Amino acid sequence: MAFYFQFQMHLNLWLIVLMIGLINTMKLAAASLPRGCPDSSTCGHLNVPYPCSTIENCTTLLGDKFLINCLKSSDSDHPIPLLWNSNIVVANISLDGELEVMQYVAKECYDITAKTLIIYKQSVADFSISETKNKFVAVGCDTQATINGQRGNSNYTTGCISSCQESDLDSLGEACSGVGCCQISIPKGLNKNIEIQLTSFYNREYVAKFNPCSSAFIVDKDKFKFNSTIVRSRQLAEIEKLPMVIDWSIENVSCDEAPKLENYSCKANSKCVNSTTGSGYICQWSEGYKGNPYLPHGCQDIDECEKHNPCINGTCRNTPGSFNCSCGVGYTPINRTTCSVVNTPSNSGRSTEHLILDVSLSVCMGVIVFTASSIMIFWILKKRKLIKIKEKFFQQNGGKMLQQKLSSHGGSLDTTKIFSIEELKKATNNFHESRILGEGGYGTVYKGELDNKLVAIKKSKVGVQPQSEKFINEVVVLMQINHKNVVKLFGCCLETEVPLLVYEFISNGTLFDRIHCTSQEVPPLSWNLRLKLALETAGALAYLHCQTITQIIHRDVKTANILLDDNYTAKVSDFGASRLNPLDQNQLQTIVQGTFGYLDPEYMHSSKLTDKSDVYSFGVVLAEILTRKKALAFDRPEKDRNLAKYFVSALKDGTILDILDVDIVKEENVKVLMEVANLAGRCLRLKGEKRPSMKEVAMELEGLRTIKKHPQNEDYWLSEEEYLLEPLVSNSIDIINGESSSSTIVSHVDMQNKMLTSYGDG
Repeated sequence: MAFYFQFQMHLNLWLIVLMIGLINTMKLAAASLPRGCPDSSTCGHLNVPYPCSTIENCTTLLGDKFLINCLKSSDSDHPIPLLWNSNIVVANISLDGELEVMQYVAKECYDITAKTLIIYKQSVADFSISETKNKFVAVGCDTQATINGQRGNSNYTTGCISSCQESDLDSLGEACSGVGCCQISIPKGLNKNIEIQLTSFYNREYVAKFNPCSSAFIVDKDKFKFNSTIVRSRQLAEIEKLPMVIDWSIENVSCDEAPKLENYSCKANSKCVNSTTGSGYICQWSEGYKGNPYLPHGCQDIDECEKHNPCINGTCRNTPGSFNCSCGVGYTPINRTTCSVVNTPSNSGRSTEHLILDVSLSVCMGVIVFTASSIMIFWILKKRKLIKIKEKFFQQNGGKMLQQKLSSHGGSLDTTKIFSIEELKKATNNFHESRILGEGGYGTVYKGELDNKLVAIKKSKVGVQPQSEKFINEVVVLMQINHKNVVKLFGCCLETEVPLLVYEFISNGTLFDRIHCTSQEVPPLSWNLRLKLALETAGALAYLHCQTITQIIHRDVKTANILLDDNYTAKVSDFGASRLNPLDQNQLQTIVQGTFGYLDPEYMHSSKLTDKSDVYSFGVVLAEILTRKKALAFDRPEKDRNLAKYFVSALKDGTILDILDVDIVKEENVKVLMEVANLAGRCLRLKGEKRPSMKEVAMELEGLRTIKKHPQNEDYWLSEEEYLLEPLVSNSIDIINGESSSSTIVSHVDMQNKMLTSYGDG
């Protein structure tokens, strides 16, 4: 009987062992690769490591997008590796979450009799274009290049302008900065279908002889270098594709949730890392290990002791993921990798154990004192270094010059201030992303609070340092602007690499957002309010052109730079691209800057900036107010994508009423609308000398607004020539003070003088 119980107990024990082994075997099988799938494969010269594969059933864990289609080609001895279900050629696969693929080059070539335009559209499927590894480049002397794609669920368009003359080509060097070549960074998260567009402002009429081709492309920034030979030749036109880096990731979850999934991809001795694209994750080997973290057996330990001994005066012993150092007789450990000789006095009466203890204590105390002293010295040196850096930037940005100019004005600028960087960090919670009001080509604007007052702090992008004297003069002039329709500049901070500007905070968004709002809950702006905002903007620009100490040319007039306060008063903002123009000079030679759709064509071709460039941009703003259409829209037919050209064409064809916003086209508005449309058309004339000045634009808008308030006077609707000669009715609105007097009939000359006086009041 006892034998039976003993046998039964042994049997149960063997059954338990068998079940444990079976469970482990099942786990191992579940963790193994699908049957017939290798750890890695090849396609021509391309090594394809798992989780990518050239075998269709081997990517089931991560999806078909990791399948490499090895396409045999009659034009090559080697097969071509393509991403699954696409025409994207793969050049390299990195387990760090990157794929190097070949991207088409868009090109436009001319000869005497023919023009060839090749535009490529390419899908990058569910992958995102790497914003850290790539750049968007355009090469040519009369070239506007744009890239269209998606960020998340929204369409996204950006681009750059490249222009040059034949004399420029001898001194270009390798700089790609707008002359013969332009480049911009790729925005984060750009994905899906990518389309590159090439256009020419002057149909290449002036450059075809020395610049036969224009090109645009996305390229790995380490694999393209610009030189003037490219501009003079068809070299780029003969290249079909260039390398581009795209990011890949696993699933659509972060590392907080991924380990909870049944099909979690990071195996033994690896760690989860969130994708830089904002969704999904990748796996990387843990410290002390190396290998493919996606394979079932995970990453392997690195034997740190194998190639060289990292232990000084000691013996290295490898451990999983690390190593240990053993000190021999007569040595004591100083740190993890160093052993030190123990010096023992010859005539000591104390035991060896006591000597070792004393030495150990001394060493420990020495290490503690040394560490504390080092930290203290490091902290002091770091603080001194920060102070020196701040002082350097303060001097470099013209801080002393600004202090002298402020003091020389004797209190006239008592509302201005030079802020410290600590003040602005405190005001914006260390420039936290939750405080961002908007981002643009020139920098980021943060919302802050200074002295219990809301402010907008503009942090420019780091780039070429401005000339300090010119920048300080500009700041002083802007600080003295006191116009109700110009955003007030409170001060600046000069302790950073690029100066920070502090403006008054305007709470009601931009004219762009309000015009193009599609929400059913927000009614469209009335015509009266649109005309008022146009008049206020024109008055502010006329003031900047004529009534400041030094003429200010804004250079980036657009609806996005016209802010609205709570009372729907227009506030012209963003002087990041503005330039001061001495009143005795008619034009400035500058690098072309501005916004696509609003840029003056004459300025783009000649690089000569005048106040008429602002007039052209304001003409686009008027067209945008009238039509409620964006200045540049790729969802319109190609000939109508540029609103300025579309608008002028409609004026010439007599179809202008067909493209105006239906919400403002009413019988009582038609005549005023046509006058404003004609005014916009005159602002959009190609030659600057034929455009009106901003003074004339503002006066005409004021006259039209007066007529709008007195529609019973039909005599106002005269021809353009008669309009300048006949008397007008004015309600004498003071643009600056916002006051209105009773209606009186005054001559056009009297009204003009009154308008000029009101602009001067600022």
